[in-house]
Amino acid sequence: MLKNILLIIEYSGKNYSGWQRQLNGISIQEKIEQSVFELTGQTIKLNGSGRTDAKVNAMGQTASFKIDCTIPPSNFCMALNSVLPEDIRILESFEIDMDFHARYSATGKHYRFTILNRSVPSAIYKYTTCHVKQPLDVDKMLKAASYFIGEHDFRAFMSAGSSIKTTIRTIYTLDISQDGPLIYFDIQGNGFLYNMVRIIAGTLAEVGKGAIEPEQIPEIISSKDRSKCGPTLKASGLCLMEVFYG
Repeated sequence: MLKNILLIIEYSGKNYSGWQRQLNGISIQEKIEQSVFELTGQTIKLNGSGRTDAKVNAMGQTASFKIDCTIPPSNFCMALNSVLPEDIRILESFEIDMDFHARYSATGKHYRFTILNRSVPSAIYKYTTCHVKQPLDVDKMLKAASYFIGEHDFRAFMSAGSSIKTTIRTIYTLDISQDGPLIYFDIQGNGFLYNMVRIIAGTLAEVGKGAIEPEQIPEIISSKDRSKCGPTLKASGLCLMEVFYG
């Protein structure tokens, strides 16, 4: 009998061209689809909650697929981990309603962007952080972060190359915390534009350096002008932490 299976996935993006299957490199989606075929002999379409770019990491990516096979839904976790590369792990697998779709049923996401803020780059955190050597003023960044909360047109914080219908999004929380040289930006919202989190992080870093004042953020948002924002920070600093449903 046909079943709809949901996977909770953790992966390092270091060796992949991103989540989505593509012609110019190996993707996370492709590796998992290949592994399902290896286990079952069936070709499935894996529907992710959304794309993550090359080098972006995930601790809570979700994906769903439909299949008719004898493997119990909860056993896909262990079975797939036995054939997947070690930098992709299935944390959970279970059966869900047939009308559930990992992308279209999602109501929100939590991303974390991590900056290593010290003069010397890290050998250990190289693939999970973005190195910023200039000292950052966390208090100023915290003040600036408050202006992002709520529903706004975030067109200024989107890279070119997206064909979405609307650039209006709602940010529920944007928290900044520090642990030694590591600065964490935790952002939750109902959806995010192409490179939006990385551009917000880059803009907040410019605030931390003193190049942008916190009070300028509303003006930057309303301008809808990408050139007024900070840079798009490195993909290695971005991690998809959780996808929300219901």
